[in-house]
Amino acid sequence: MSYRVPFVDPREHYRRLKDEVDVAITDTLARGDLVLRSQLRDFERHLAEFVGVKYAVGVNSCYHALHFSLLAAGVGPGQEVITVAHTFLATISAIVHCGATPVLVDVGEDYNLDPHLLEEAITDRTKAILPVHLNGRVCEMERILGIAERHHLVVIEDAAQALGGTFKGKMAGSFGLAGCFSFYPLKALGGLGDGGAVTTNDAAVARMATLLRFNGEDRETGEFHYHGYTALLDNVQAAVLDVKLRHLPRWIDHRRRIAALYDHALEDVGDLRLPRFPEEHHVDSFQNYVIRTRQRDALRAYLTGQGVETLVHWSKPWWEHRGLQLREWDLPQTARICREVVSLPMSAETTEAQVDYTAQCIRTFFA
Repeated sequence: MSYRVPFVDPREHYRRLKDEVDVAITDTLARGDLVLRSQLRDFERHLAEFVGVKYAVGVNSCYHALHFSLLAAGVGPGQEVITVAHTFLATISAIVHCGATPVLVDVGEDYNLDPHLLEEAITDRTKAILPVHLNGRVCEMERILGIAERHHLVVIEDAAQALGGTFKGKMAGSFGLAGCFSFYPLKALGGLGDGGAVTTNDAAVARMATLLRFNGEDRETGEFHYHGYTALLDNVQAAVLDVKLRHLPRWIDHRRRIAALYDHALEDVGDLRLPRFPEEHHVDSFQNYVIRTRQRDALRAYLTGQGVETLVHWSKPWWEHRGLQLREWDLPQTARICREVVSLPMSAETTEAQVDYTAQCIRTFFA
């Protein structure tokens, strides 16, 4: 279906960057630089500088970034990792694939881990806390880190949706032992397919992730140190991401302007709850602009009919997917969010006219 207002517009995105992206791709291919070459090393260095850490390791998805970070933290069978249920399944799956048990806690009004619920979830089996910075908003990391320090726990950040977001001047991905990012094409910094990265200040974590991503092999010595994985960020992807990273600050500024336009246009409309959260310590990067309404499904159907594309993250709590074999969880806020949230069009290419049209459609629906 062709939308008057697409959720994102990859064709327009490519059109605006065509010259730079084409040069990056053709130069990489002309040099024969396909695997573990300078383009990857350059992107890793630039990403680390952007996040404000010593190391970045390119991998082929945020799932692998999470999995490798947990393994580097020593997470394994018999241990527990506290995280949220309102996140993409990869967050929870990475814990399960380490042999550990995910312990799920509820989220606050900003869709992020509620620190008030954190301490009561800690047991003598807890090894780590995995906060998820959702929709471009960084969690209350000062409180989370304080609790982790008191209980001698590791913190690993799922920053898949928060590259460029800050809390008290620090970037997402720079607080814990490791930060984990996604470069899925619909992300603010999106590649040509799946991609991800681990960011860290810990040399041992960076080295383990570097080895695990390439079958456990040290490419300089030929020595194999682990039964690893095939999870390398390819050079062509890295070259394109390096081009886009230079534009990211401007794109985030644009997303924040689009969010402000939505805020103004949708104020006091129906039962809408807008993502207006305190910004004294936060600068949100607005990976998504998420609204809530008890009429979510009807509103979404109406917007589709008017040519406005929306997405829902996620319509069913993960513990209700029986194939995942998760225990039943009593997380009322998460359950309500699944019924009420919808994400409106938001990208570096979203225009003021598209916001006006989308908001007009929403106002008409509620009228």
